[in-house]
Amino acid sequence: MATFILIPGAWHGAWCWERVAPLLEADGHRAIAPELTGMGEDRARAAEGTLTGWIDQITACVEAEPEPVVLVGHSRGGAVISGVAERRPDRILRLVYAAALLLRDGVAVRDQLGGVADATPTRIHKDDDGTCRVEPDDVAAALYNTTDPAWVARAVAQLGPEPRVALRTPVSLSAERFGRVPRGYVECAQDRTIPLAAQRAMQADWPCDRAVTLDCDHSPFYSAPADLARALIAMAAPTD
Repeated sequence: MATFILIPGAWHGAWCWERVAPLLEADGHRAIAPELTGMGEDRARAAEGTLTGWIDQITACVEAEPEPVVLVGHSRGGAVISGVAERRPDRILRLVYAAALLLRDGVAVRDQLGGVADATPTRIHKDDDGTCRVEPDDVAAALYNTTDPAWVARAVAQLGPEPRVALRTPVSLSAERFGRVPRGYVECAQDRTIPLAAQRAMQADWPCDRAVTLDCDHSPFYSAPADLARALIAMAAPTD
C-alpha cells in the first residue's frame, strides 16, 4: 500500500483529484489531497499563497506520515513537490510529475512557461491584489481539450485566482538532495499548455527512471482519470 499526496496546478484546488483519489483508494492505497493555502475552498485567501508557503505546508504533510510517500504534482504543482523533495528527500518514496513543471534550479514557473513553444495562447487577467485569473473562455482550449464538456464546465466553475508571486518564485534544487529522489513522469500527448516536446525537454534536464504517455490533454485527472490512476499505481510499485 502506498500513500499518495496529490498537489494541484495553478488555479486549481484539491477538487481536481475527485475522480482519481477514489480509484487509488479502491486499489488499497491512501490518497491525500491537501488544499494549498489560498486555493480551492480557501480561495478567499488567494493573495496569501506563496510557493515557499506551499512547500512549508506540504513538507509538514509529508513529515506527518509514518512512512515515505508518493508525492504527485500537476502542472505548477511540480514546483511544489520539487521544493518539498529538496527539503525532505528521505521522506519521499517517489516524485511523480503529471504534465508538470520539472524545473531546473533557479527557474520559476513563469520563466519556464514563457519559453514554451507551440502552447495555446491563454488570456490571463492580473488583479490588483497580486493574483491572476485565466479567461474562462480559454480554459477548454488550453487545459481541457480532450475532456468531456460536462467536466470542463465543472472545472471552469471551480477555478480560482492564482497568487502571481508563486509563479515568479524560482525553485532551489540540488543534485545532492532533490536529485537523489526517484522521479516519474506522466506525459500528456495532447497537452496544449505544456506540449509533449516541452515535457520531454524538462525530463532531459532531470532524467526520470519511469515515464508513461497518456493520450489526453493537460488535465488527466478529468480527461483520463482511470489511466492516470493506473499510471500512479504502477509508479508506486517497487523497482526491483
